Amino acid sequence: MRKLWPLKNSSWLLPVLSGIFIGTSYIPFPPWASLFCFVPLWLFWQQQRTLKNVLLGALLTSFIYTLIGFNWVTYTLHEFADVDWLVAGLGMMLFALFGHLFAPVAGLLWFFSRRFCACPSWLSFALMAVFTALAERYVPMLFKWNFGYSWYGAGLPVYQWAEMVGFSGLSMLTILTNFPALLAWRARTRKAGKWGFAAILAVFLALNAGGVWLKSRLPTTDAALDALLVQANIGNIEKQAMEQGRGFRNEILKKYFQITDDGLAKHPQADFVMWSETAFPALLGGDYNQSQYAQALQQFLRTRQVALVTGAYAIDQATGLITNSLFALDQQGGVIEPHYSKTYLLALGEYIPGEETFPWLRTLLPMVAHFGRGPGPTVLLNMKGYRMGPQICYESLFPEFSKGLADLGAQFFVNATNDSWYGDWQEPYQHLYMTLARGVEFRRPVLRVTNTGISTAALADGEVLAQSPMNTGWSGFYHIRYLIHPQPTFYQRHFGLMPALLWSALAVLLGIGASQKIRGKTG
Repeated sequence: MRKLWPLKNSSWLLPVLSGIFIGTSYIPFPPWASLFCFVPLWLFWQQQRTLKNVLLGALLTSFIYTLIGFNWVTYTLHEFADVDWLVAGLGMMLFALFGHLFAPVAGLLWFFSRRFCACPSWLSFALMAVFTALAERYVPMLFKWNFGYSWYGAGLPVYQWAEMVGFSGLSMLTILTNFPALLAWRARTRKAGKWGFAAILAVFLALNAGGVWLKSRLPTTDAALDALLVQANIGNIEKQAMEQGRGFRNEILKKYFQITDDGLAKHPQADFVMWSETAFPALLGGDYNQSQYAQALQQFLRTRQVALVTGAYAIDQATGLITNSLFALDQQGGVIEPHYSKTYLLALGEYIPGEETFPWLRTLLPMVAHFGRGPGPTVLLNMKGYRMGPQICYESLFPEFSKGLADLGAQFFVNATNDSWYGDWQEPYQHLYMTLARGVEFRRPVLRVTNTGISTAALADGEVLAQSPMNTGWSGFYHIRYLIHPQPTFYQRHFGLMPALLWSALAVLLGIGASQKIRGKTG
């Protein structure tokens, strides 16, 4: 039997187990194994004597958890790249191999650190924990997720600590908690191990109690807005045809008008309406405000006396490139400048990485769009006295971007997204909580409108309000209370605190290991 199944009862099952634990603990799954998911992988590393095995074990873990937690990439390749399911599946396999490399990087750093340190087992495992947390923080990912978001997705009050350390800080703490969990597991047959498990549980419960307290101490809001969010559910075929100049502009605009009218009929008190990313099917800004589609939009708003925030296309004056932008229009239909243009573009979707240095890449990949970049988090949308922090699509995944908007005095964030390329069971929920997380970190409400779902709003305390159905035309009315002058959160004021503490911990651990090695040589 062992010849037929060489991994049976072998140490190579440990990284497989970690991959399963991590993959089944990320949104939309509950974070059931987050506090011990790295334990099997780290035990495997400790048993190895070669770098090759350390890296292969880490790659096996990341391959498995990516297949489980991010298999929506298969659907995206099928829809966005227009390839058949077999090719999409092969692309998913490649993404699973190379999409998340922080575990192999952590293993590499840990392995070489042992050359400079004398590492008793506790110190070796502590270095694994710190290297893993740092690698997860700094190694680039196409879809920048972390372990902190799962607590928010599960609704556990511990996520309120993001006000203090951010969700990236919560992720670091989650990974670091795997270290005492590992020590407790190794001592599980002794009293120390049982006390260790009890201590971890007690601290976790205390942090959740602290989260309840953090929520209760939020300042009382002093203003409110009424917004109508409109999800038109425009299909990918229609949207692509419109972007390529093959019609559907009238049909798309008509659909937005109809759903907006239906919503306003029920909620005429709405202060403004919000549409999704590139919802308006033409250019806006400058001379393009005089186009037939812009004139139709202005007439629509003027007749109904309602303001609008909408995604649209614009032209970057410096480069002449089309931009993915967000506009505010007043209740007379006038465009309020400045508008905002997307800065964090989607690689291989909105630009080709390295194209500025190697222009010949454009000839190899002519099908990839070429968008101009926006100015970063330097612009607020100002309409009817509101100071709105604009985010387009996955810009919300970068806390430093939202920090820039909060530093400008944004009273709330407005996020326009199109998630129609990603399926309807994993990515929409992952992206949802990753977007709403910024509101918890900086204690500002978030209004999020998507093309196909999930559209919703969340309050500054993280409470998620009614969510739209998926793949359905829909409008939703939201009464949102907010602060006119929101104060900076601890995380906002001390943005680099957690990484600095983690680097300090690494320096201390390496110092301990180096000093022990020196004493061993001179003793």
